[in-house]
Amino acid sequence: MYFLPVLLFSLVGLSASHTQYPDICIAKPKDIPLNPICIYRKEVSEGEEKQKEASPPEKIPEGTNPRVWELSKANSRFAIDFFKVLADSKSNSENLFISPLSISQAFTMAKLGSCDNTLKELMQVFHFDQVSTKASDQIHFFFAKLNCRLYRKANKSSELTSTNRLFGEKSLTFNETYQEISEAVYGAKLWPLNFKEKAEESRQIINNWVANKTEKRIMDVIPEGAITTDTILVLVNAIYFKGLWKSKFDPRNTFMEEFHVPEKTKPSEVPMMYQDDRFRYGNYIKDSVEVLEMPYKGDDITMALVLPSEGTLLETVEQSLSLEKLSEWLDNMQEIHLNVYVPRFRIEDSISLKQNLEKMGLKDLFNPHSAKLPGIVAGGRSDLYVSDAYHKAFLDVNEEGSEAAASSAVVVTGRSFPPKRIIFKANRPFLVFIREVAINAIIFMGRVSSPDSN
Repeated sequence: MYFLPVLLFSLVGLSASHTQYPDICIAKPKDIPLNPICIYRKEVSEGEEKQKEASPPEKIPEGTNPRVWELSKANSRFAIDFFKVLADSKSNSENLFISPLSISQAFTMAKLGSCDNTLKELMQVFHFDQVSTKASDQIHFFFAKLNCRLYRKANKSSELTSTNRLFGEKSLTFNETYQEISEAVYGAKLWPLNFKEKAEESRQIINNWVANKTEKRIMDVIPEGAITTDTILVLVNAIYFKGLWKSKFDPRNTFMEEFHVPEKTKPSEVPMMYQDDRFRYGNYIKDSVEVLEMPYKGDDITMALVLPSEGTLLETVEQSLSLEKLSEWLDNMQEIHLNVYVPRFRIEDSISLKQNLEKMGLKDLFNPHSAKLPGIVAGGRSDLYVSDAYHKAFLDVNEEGSEAAASSAVVVTGRSFPPKRIIFKANRPFLVFIREVAINAIIFMGRVSSPDSN
């Protein structure tokens, strides 16, 4: 028998509803004792310890918990690593969109019940081992703190629907600690289902629940055959994001424009939005990229576009991408007056995570012979493993950030501009990042190669 977590487009981040514990957003570590069945300690060499001591102290954003800051950086490192692996598995002309923060957080649920090499691989692949040793046992607590921060920011700047649930085989008794932490920290209550006798009906129940929680935007997210009579547990995390621009695009200035993809013989026609305003912008000649940041209402969450220079392939930028390089670009932008052209697009991406995570070194978790997940079902069962994991992400970008305005498009011709005005024109494949600004937490990231494909 096996443990099957299904990861949907996910950001787990709501206050705890468990009556035994206080609100996670205001709680301290001592208020909610989180004791996983096993603990991982990274071995640090003497040389690494000396190098760390000699390094200048890192500047942490004001009002930010140091452990939350470390966890955010760890998540962002995983984001870049995973995106590059995923990009290699897709055609350069295909769109790609994920919530890497959600993926890494969802796998903390597996970490909670894991031991031995399975736990070690989870800590390493998701860079959890880079969080200070004294916080390694509290990854779940600080993830919840990070969620509280992001969820509050998102409420000010966007529409966010976040849902979390555990669906478990009703004939089994689940580990009490596993259930308590799942509910107290992630807000994920257990819903008993009859997988043994009604696998397909259980799949439909879960899919209908997700559809209802996402305003029918996500339908049939769990594929047929993914739930079987051997399924033990399905972990569902879902997020729907729709940002509202601080500075809206006027639909009357949207017109059809060519979008050039190197792999295609002729350009596509896409609705191109236009506005003339002040934005943060950087032109990094040595890296052959232009970077534009457009804030959502509230300024806390922004969308950053990374556009390769003319003649530079997006895959070249992707291959050399690192968290340090991305941070350098974002930190050194200046606010200037720009003529901005961005295509109106909608991305919905569905990904099976297993193969790509295995490439990154997460192997034992998916192996029925070597997976160690004794902390999920009561009694410490040793026959559980992850059969597969799914992720789905959705983003809609238009003039107002709402679908209601998506159909408005008027061609504007003959517009003249001041001779020295800088133009940012995303008429070729580019990268997109949606992030919380203060701690550079990457909530979503993707590649827009074919804005007309959805």
